[in-house]
Amino acid sequence: MSDASGDRQEGAVVRVSGPLVEIAGLQGVSVGGVVEVGERRALGEIVAMEKGAAMAQMYEYTGGLGPGAKVRSENRPLAVALGPGLLGGIFDGLLRPLTEAPDFLAPGWGRPSLGKERSWQFSPEIEAGRQVEAGTCIGTIQETEAITHRILVPPGMGGKAGDVAKAGKYGAEDVVATVGGDDVTLSQWWPVRRPRPVRARLRADDALRTGQRVVDLLYPLARGSNAAVPGGFGTGKTILLQQIAKWCDADVIVYVGCGERGNEMADLLEDFPRLEDPRTGRSLLERTVIIVNTSNMPIMARESSIYTGITVAEYYRDMGYGTVVIADSTSRWAQALREFTTRKGELPAEEGYPAGLASALADFYERAGRVTTLGGGEGSATIIGAVSPPGGDKTEPVTSHSQRFVRCFWSLDPELAGARHYPAVSWKQSFSQDAEALAGWHTDQGDPEWPKRRARLMHLLGEADQLQSMVQLVGRQALPDDERVTLIGARLIREGILQQNALNDNDAYSSTGKNKALVEAVLAVYDRIRELVDQGVPVSMIEELDFSPMLRAREEASPDDPSPIEEARDAILGQLEKAG
Repeated sequence: MSDASGDRQEGAVVRVSGPLVEIAGLQGVSVGGVVEVGERRALGEIVAMEKGAAMAQMYEYTGGLGPGAKVRSENRPLAVALGPGLLGGIFDGLLRPLTEAPDFLAPGWGRPSLGKERSWQFSPEIEAGRQVEAGTCIGTIQETEAITHRILVPPGMGGKAGDVAKAGKYGAEDVVATVGGDDVTLSQWWPVRRPRPVRARLRADDALRTGQRVVDLLYPLARGSNAAVPGGFGTGKTILLQQIAKWCDADVIVYVGCGERGNEMADLLEDFPRLEDPRTGRSLLERTVIIVNTSNMPIMARESSIYTGITVAEYYRDMGYGTVVIADSTSRWAQALREFTTRKGELPAEEGYPAGLASALADFYERAGRVTTLGGGEGSATIIGAVSPPGGDKTEPVTSHSQRFVRCFWSLDPELAGARHYPAVSWKQSFSQDAEALAGWHTDQGDPEWPKRRARLMHLLGEADQLQSMVQLVGRQALPDDERVTLIGARLIREGILQQNALNDNDAYSSTGKNKALVEAVLAVYDRIRELVDQGVPVSMIEELDFSPMLRAREEASPDDPSPIEEARDAILGQLEKAG
């Protein structure tokens, strides 16, 4: 799709109310069409037609605009340029570069996202005269050391390949082939609210390993699935998302900072270039696209940012890569919708949010998927959306609607965070609908016992939670021996497995092998404790034992060497034998 498609029309501003602009003189335009307002070409989008006038929401600051300002419309939807040069870049919600501060705050649609002055080494993959279809790879560019950028025939295009460019350096707008008489350039435009087409959607039964034990063991996420992470202030939401961005085994990460505080995003932009990619040993930024709309930027660009993020992810998905979109946070996006709805005079729904909030959330999460691409390959786009409920109230609309539409729900518990238990993912309120499908994946990986171990962990944690109220009433000593043993087992699971130190080199990432070793060691100790108590050993004697070697093992064992875990297990079992 060209950025200049559509019929150009001109009108004039009648009234400006914050980000809402009333325009007269535009005939035949449709809702969703993009307009450029004033001499600076500030970008907006038509959201309503009232009595012959068009109402446009502005994605940029409207200071200085007034009645009579010229408006241009090409009756095209909001679209972004996709092509080489996105990886390692930092963009706003309209996919314009944020590398020329403070110029990035100036209105205008004139800054190309891919940079007109840049060029890339293109290597053709087809010859002239070949019959091609949408999704066929025309050529490749080594965009970064980790990612080969495949130039594909755009959706809706196909036919006989005419001239194909020779190997050499080309810019984003240079033609590298003709297909069916149409030019194919290194970059292509795509409307952000329109999902990119695929050949087929596949079952999400391939695990996305995040390196975070509480997720991978209890609430696993499949490639092409979606998850919501609700958590109030101070529950460690941003740290968890950044850990997933760093350690998950996706090929491309799209991190969307939507309405977050500027200091948080500044820390992110400072930290990401310093993070080392475990795959290549180079900067993690080389396979990451960062889209930023801080709380001091125009609110309606926030609304487009998550659509821009998933569009970029779908673009790399179509090349056959596994992509992950991390949206932090969808609550700030929903708040932008609420503010705009108020300005437009629509009747609000629950807590002032628009009536279409649930549909908007569903549309966003629905764009996740594991697919067969138009070119016949396989790719995936996984969505992880953070939710920031005001005051930690998880019954508010954004959290409750998100819970309806996602397959994984990682609820962060302020009590766990207050006890410095991180990640503070609550085993009382979280769930994963992908766990059953991923049991088969673990079996294929040579671990058929994974679902049984997971079920035992969940059962022990659930039993211990039920006993806590009784402990608070009568004390631990008043409980039967078998219930006290359950509490010991649950403590070993919480502190020896589920806690994870993001600042410890050994513990920041946990491999599948390390996860298995930790769970088997803890369950072996728990089973032996139960056997000894059944044989008459006083549970009070066992409660006095030093279990710290088992609790420290997660930080002492590296992801590639579980031997310290086995040593800790043997040490605890030795203590138990002496107690018996």
